[in-house]
Amino acid sequence: MKLYGIPNCDSVKKARAALLAAGVDHQFIDFKKQAPTVPQLKAWAGQAEWQQLLNRTGTTWRKLDTAQQALAVDEAGALALMATQSSLIKRPVVEWADGSLTVGLPALQKKLEG
Repeated sequence: MKLYGIPNCDSVKKARAALLAAGVDHQFIDFKKQAPTVPQLKAWAGQAEWQQLLNRTGTTWRKLDTAQQALAVDEAGALALMATQSSLIKRPVVEWADGSLTVGLPALQKKLEG
């Protein structure tokens, strides 16, 4: 399985600790070193709504000007924005071994419990 995120993100740190505690082996992909492409983001949006992938509560979103934020009015604009600024992607994103996808720490924890 693959866990995508940013190493210094608290949610990602908690996710990695939870996976370690559950004995789940995973590959960590750092968004800062290997940003997801638009096709990859589109594939993720096929499993989770693009609105779920876009983090509108973080610092990166708040630092965008209104014109940049307006690009996220639809899926194509939001995915292009996330591809250029990976910090806008809600973390962690997990591609599970069973082919499913979770976005965010609560979804990861729920999957581990279930």
